[in-house]
Amino acid sequence: MDKNSLIGFGLIGAILIAWTYYSSPSEIEVQQMQMQQDSIAAVEANTNKKEDKNAIEAQNAKFEALANDSVATAINDSLAGTAINEKYGQFAAAATGTNEYITLENEKMVLTLSTMGGRPVSVRLKEHTNYNGSDLYLFTEDSSAFAFEFLSQNRKLSTADLFFQADKNNVVAKGDENSGEVSLKLMASDNQYIEFVYSISGNSYDVDYDVNFVGLNDLVADNRDGIQLYWQLYAPAHEKGFENEDRRSSIFFKPVDENRDYISEASPERVDLENNIEWIAFKQQYFSAAILADQPFTYANGYLETQKGIENGSYTKNMIMNVGVPINATTNSIGMQFFFGPNEYEVLLAKQMDGILDLGWGIFGWVSKWFVMPLFNLLAKMDVSYGIIILLLTFMIKLILSPLTYKSYLSGAKMRVLKPEIEELNKKLKDADPMKKQQETMALYKKAGANPMAGCLPMVLQMPILYAMFMLFPASIKLRGESFLWAEDLSTYDSVYELPFTIPLYGDHISLFTIFMAFSMFFYTRSNMSSGTMGGGGEMQAQQMKIMMYFMPVMLLVWFNNYSAGLSYYYLCANLTSIGQNWAFRKFLVNDDEVHAMVQENKKKPVKKSKFTARLEKMAKDKGVNLSKK
Repeated sequence: MDKNSLIGFGLIGAILIAWTYYSSPSEIEVQQMQMQQDSIAAVEANTNKKEDKNAIEAQNAKFEALANDSVATAINDSLAGTAINEKYGQFAAAATGTNEYITLENEKMVLTLSTMGGRPVSVRLKEHTNYNGSDLYLFTEDSSAFAFEFLSQNRKLSTADLFFQADKNNVVAKGDENSGEVSLKLMASDNQYIEFVYSISGNSYDVDYDVNFVGLNDLVADNRDGIQLYWQLYAPAHEKGFENEDRRSSIFFKPVDENRDYISEASPERVDLENNIEWIAFKQQYFSAAILADQPFTYANGYLETQKGIENGSYTKNMIMNVGVPINATTNSIGMQFFFGPNEYEVLLAKQMDGILDLGWGIFGWVSKWFVMPLFNLLAKMDVSYGIIILLLTFMIKLILSPLTYKSYLSGAKMRVLKPEIEELNKKLKDADPMKKQQETMALYKKAGANPMAGCLPMVLQMPILYAMFMLFPASIKLRGESFLWAEDLSTYDSVYELPFTIPLYGDHISLFTIFMAFSMFFYTRSNMSSGTMGGGGEMQAQQMKIMMYFMPVMLLVWFNNYSAGLSYYYLCANLTSIGQNWAFRKFLVNDDEVHAMVQENKKKPVKKSKFTARLEKMAKDKGVNLSKK
């Protein structure tokens, strides 16, 4: 290192020493800086203390809030418990619980029970389905209610609000049958309870139902005159024709010592009971949910009511019963039985509930019950299509009535051959009094042995049968689900075309069986007019018959479009058979020339007076009337 470098480093060092000296703080500045640092440290210490205090206060508040909530909860629970005790008395413990479902099943049905209310909540029939193939439920939990209302310690309670405890016995197999039983207990204490016992056996639509009061003598004494049973359900729609199904759904019931009664299907109605009741049935078109009592239900404060169903077509009528149920004084129990099944005549008859099937009134009901139904059931045992069975039924009925039909046709043939003479008589008496013309015409008929009313006799005799069919086919479950030709189900209407709109009174579809039936009616009436079977009565009657020939088929086309396809098919078969009978009579049995000869021979015979006419003439002679001058 040279001299100049040493001098340079020395000067730099001197400058750094001088700068350090002059830039260092004075003692006063050092004290001020220390005071500032001490102040900052104090502020930071205070802030930390406040944060710690706030955290502690927040934690304390949280603990205090939790403590207050616990106290409030305890208080609320205590108040709720007091309210429950006050509302339900000795059954307060049953006011809370967990709902549980129990199933009893046999070959016919699946019954589901609920521990909430101890009630049946649904019934599914295993051998039947809805028209669309889905499971068929007579009722479901959300569309039904079932409850007993009774007095307990001056409180009115309902089993619907209380939880039962289930004491289940396993379903036991017994050969081809199953049986099951479940006990549901509404507990007041360990030794005091109301027990519902449901039991079911195989191959049956019945459910035995017993209500037992155990250790509740005071409650039984308070309700000795009977407790109230409330049952309500919306009837699910099972069939394709909603309106037709709704028209055949209502409440049927059997008063003691009286015939079965029912609420009209036509409109909603409430009936206040005036007599004790043996059974009550919520009847749908082909199925029923019914309850029967060992001791009749009491009518005091009781009523039955039907209300309109749900408009979307899911349910038909809403059906309600509210009746008194007497407690057996000996056993402190109530014995009942449910019926959940189809409206089959044989099944209902065994339970003395066949009155559920509306087969018509008066003579029409007798014809249905003792003639048409036995004949139909006999043919139904054949292993053939129900379309063939209906055809055979038609032939058999026509065969039974054929002697009367033949006499009617023969009388019509007599009037047909007399037609020229009648026309000549009308010309001869065209200016005569109408009464005299009518008398002369009837005298001619009488001499010839012709009866203008004979053509109406078979029709009159067939009316009860036609009406019986009208009632039977929509009510017969045997036709349900049975197909024939293009008809998928003979129990409801057949539809070959769905209209994009609804025609008032007619509907939104076209039934081909109904069209064929209407045309057959037209041709049947026309064949009667041309054959003279419905002749007699002059020009006025001929005009009336001509009007009816066009009017009736049109009306039937409208009326029957929404009715059972089986019914339209039967009337079609009946009309075609009648047309065939008329043709056979004219072709093989009745010859107009022979009839004309018979008429002329009859005219030569003296007219035999009836006993009534002879009696009138005798009475006139006794009074001095000279009949020969009349």
